[in-house]
This record gives sequence, structure tokens and C-alpha cells, in this order.
Amino acid sequence: MATWSNFNLQNSASPLMEQIIFFHDHTLIILIMITILVGYLMINLFFNNYINRFLLEGQMIELIWTIIPTITLIFIALPSLRLLYLLDELNNPLITLKSIGHQWYWSYEYSDFNNVEFDSYMIQYNKSTPNNFRLLDVDNRIILPMNNQIRIMVTAADVIHSWTVPSLGVKIDANPGRLNQTNLFINRPGIFFGQCSEICGANHSFMPIMIESVSIKNFINWINNIF
Repeated sequence: MATWSNFNLQNSASPLMEQIIFFHDHTLIILIMITILVGYLMINLFFNNYINRFLLEGQMIELIWTIIPTITLIFIALPSLRLLYLLDELNNPLITLKSIGHQWYWSYEYSDFNNVEFDSYMIQYNKSTPNNFRLLDVDNRIILPMNNQIRIMVTAADVIHSWTVPSLGVKIDANPGRLNQTNLFINRPGIFFGQCSEICGANHSFMPIMIESVSIKNFINWINNIF
């Protein structure tokens, strides 16, 4: 989860988020190099006294400053396209979780297990305990097994919402009348938080998402206890 004075991305809890962080760092290095080069050239222009009265054209320099940005964009575009295809790839999911956005809470359905359904509301501040995370804790957590492919089906019942969990690299819109799909692969146990990141109304920031990643054995025990 995001913590105080943390300006970096959250720690990754999935292979996809690791790839997103790598791509972010890769692109940031290229941008820093371009910024330093352009800044150096601009400062150099302010402080030199050289003048060429007979300069009419410079085809070579124009060719160079056209080709170099093109090559730079290729170095950014190829990893970006690779990552886009990885984010859409879905291989033999173990379970399917359906998430439905409402004003102002989420509903979840485990359709593989005799339709386990529950609503997930944020815990009110006056009812929370010192062990709860303010504005992030919910009364019913999503329980998911780690080290397994999971399919998430997202939709909405009223207005557009957005199901977003930064540490898992997931952000998908929940549109009424439309079913969107994404995938998860959680590679460590823990509790991961997200929020509705669509401006869907006054209380959209009070639609937290809370995922608890457990071992497959504990997940099966949780399903059995529900029944």
C-alpha cells in the first residue's frame, strides 16, 4: 500500500507490476538523458558568441534530428507494445472473480463455487479499530490464492467505476452494460489495497478494494467455511 512520503511506485506483488516498474524506469532514463542533452544545448546557446552570416540551410543536421528521435521512440514503443500484450494475456485461469461497481461499494461473485456472493463496504471511521486502515479497510475482503492465474470480470450497475489495485498492476474500467476482463497473478501473501479511480461521483474515493492473498490450502478452507 502507499505510505507516507513515498513518491515511488508501490512494491510489486505480481509479475505484471514488475514489468510495469521496469518499463517505467526504462522510459524515465531515456527522458532524463533527453532532458540533460536539450538543457545543455539551450544553455550553451545562451553563452556562445559564434555567428554564421552565410548559413542558409543544414540538411544534414535536420536529417540527424529527425532520425535520432525516431530511433528513441522505437526504444520506448517496442517494450510498451510487449507490455500491452502481456497485460491482456490470460492462460487457463484457476478461478474467476466477478466485480460489480455500485454507488458506493463493490459486490463480488465467485461464480466457480456455487455463486458465493457478498458486498464489500468501507468500514466507517466511527466503527473502526486501531488495527483498521482508515478509509481503506472493508467489512468483507476479497480472498484470493497466490501463485495462481485469476480472471477478474468487471462491470457496473449504475455509473462508470474503475477497479484499481496499484501493487498488482491492475486498472480496469467498470462500465454499466459492459463486461471487461483482466487477469491477476499474485506472487506473495499479503493484503493489497486499491480504490475506485474513476470520477464516478462525490463518494467514489470511499469505494476501497481490499485483497487478501493466501495459500491455496487456506483459500479452500475459506470456501468450505462459507458453505
